Amino acid sequence: MARTATVHDIPELVRLRSLLFDDLGGDFFKPPNAGDDWREALARVLEHKLADPDCRILVVDGDTGLAACGVGVIEQWLPGPHLANGRIGHVFGMVTDPAYRRRGHAREIMLGLLDWFREREVARVDLTASREAEALYRELGFSEHPDPLLCWKP
Repeated sequence: MARTATVHDIPELVRLRSLLFDDLGGDFFKPPNAGDDWREALARVLEHKLADPDCRILVVDGDTGLAACGVGVIEQWLPGPHLANGRIGHVFGMVTDPAYRRRGHAREIMLGLLDWFREREVARVDLTASREAEALYRELGFSEHPDPLLCWKP
């Protein structure tokens, strides 16, 4: 059963996020000179985000720690004809511990996040899908993004 994360979950959320970067790999997601400082920074940001009303972190408990987690955030963009209220949702940090995969935890978390977005009248929800998760997201109604996505790293 998915539940809202608490500050007591922060060490496990950091562990799961580390697993995500292990899965993604490559120099972009896991640069060779990254060190471990990012984990402390992540713990501080998670503590802040847990108190943010425009952020929802859902988790599923495992036997000895967290089995899975996912993060939803809401941003206020400028309204326009394609976004009447300008409220955009983002899902990120969806990760399931390898020992708990294929049990429906990601689906449960996503359904909880989508309900949360609906309750807050979000106009659109964006996410970046791994190859393994793309089928689930498409099944839940996600499709190609209307904007061409580019990235800039200073």
